Amino acid sequence: MRWFRRTRDERLDPPDAARRMVMINDVRQRFGVHQQGLFQDQAAAVAEALTGPDGVAAAAGIVHEFADSAHAEIQRLAAELSRQVRYQFVVDRANYRPMWREARPDLRWPLFNLPCGLFPYIHVAGAVRAISAQAKLTTDQSRLHDHLFEILDLTIAGWEFASVRVDTDGAALASLLITTARDLRTTMSKEPPLPLPVRELMRNNNTIEVYAPDAHRIVGGINPGREMRETLLA
Repeated sequence: MRWFRRTRDERLDPPDAARRMVMINDVRQRFGVHQQGLFQDQAAAVAEALTGPDGVAAAAGIVHEFADSAHAEIQRLAAELSRQVRYQFVVDRANYRPMWREARPDLRWPLFNLPCGLFPYIHVAGAVRAISAQAKLTTDQSRLHDHLFEILDLTIAGWEFASVRVDTDGAALASLLITTARDLRTTMSKEPPLPLPVRELMRNNNTIEVYAPDAHRIVGGINPGREMRETLLA
């Protein structure tokens, strides 16, 4: 009976799982900050490489690996900071905001240099684009839903509490995570409750200045709370 309780993703046969890992490692090696080209162009190429059932599974695998790696690294950094200041910072991956609010500005935001070697504005953005375009092919949707919102929570927490510069690539990733979460939710038999950090942000109406990636020049703004309300509550 235990087998029947597994998700479709967990029942992948070995060849499918192997193809998924080959695709993940391929985009990890072919794209990244070490390559020339705009982040958005690389993200588009990643999305193009992740098509069909195997591609969507690989895209979800990138999201899972990035979220898990970020959580492990933040736990490590928070534990180090706790030892230094003799205060216990509680890391709750369902809602990072209280921890970041307490730890700022002493806790380093690590998402640009995670041990997994995935970069948010390239690999994750490309994977999320692939998922959005093929949401009906996704499996293990509950876990994917959680990790999309977890990465969104960390992205915006970096802007608010860790002095992460908000540029067009970061703003594009946040908007993409919001719309992809909506696309995924429409395919689920029962939409789960929106996470606590999303509900908190929805109560805000703050517009954040957005800079050009290569210059100290404001080119626009993003209002995460309004985008979430308009996208997720429509």
